[in-house]
Amino acid sequence: MEQRVYMLKEMPEDERPRERMRSRGAAALSHAELLAILLRTGTKNESAIHLAQRVLNECGGLRRLAERAWDELIHIKGIGPAKALELQASIELGRRMARARLPEMPRIQRPQDASELLMEEMRHLREERFVCLFLDTKNQVIGMDTLSVGSLSAAIVHPREVYRAAIRRSSASIICAHNHPSGDPTPSAEDIALTRRLAEAGQLVGIELLDHLVIGDNRFVSLKELGSL
Repeated sequence: MEQRVYMLKEMPEDERPRERMRSRGAAALSHAELLAILLRTGTKNESAIHLAQRVLNECGGLRRLAERAWDELIHIKGIGPAKALELQASIELGRRMARARLPEMPRIQRPQDASELLMEEMRHLREERFVCLFLDTKNQVIGMDTLSVGSLSAAIVHPREVYRAAIRRSSASIICAHNHPSGDPTPSAEDIALTRRLAEAGQLVGIELLDHLVIGDNRFVSLKELGSL
């Protein structure tokens, strides 16, 4: 079946806010457009965008809308019980977001700090995993990803995978780590070679590799402290 392609002026009015949000982001939309996306559909005689604007007008604006109880919302033409609940849920999420605080991010000042963050999760794993900590300019952790899961004795990772993830996180620097299922954190020749490749790649993209840790059973080795970085 042939799918019709609408020109902007032909696009159904209910689709225009969604299209604008996809192309320009939520911040570019008006209150009525955002509300129309939540409402999804209008009534028999008006589009979702017209319904949204009417709801805002009848309530006296966005703040007054947020103060309406469920039994008040359902008396607005075009707002049934389900739409009223969805609106209240969205408003409550907004309130909770406004009250929420970002968790305090751990700051890495020495290899021990990174090992304490990773040790309990990695020390008993039965296969090798390669993990990356992403840091900001203050060496605070802004994210962590497992980039590779290997067999009993090997986790293979390519520098491009590491730095693609770091760039996506807008990282200033990174700390890499992998575990040895044997419990012995002594670095292999391959571990040292990988560390040097990662450091070279980091210099090219401007994201410093601060360290590469090998995690064993309640023990770790810092390749930076070993002089391999």
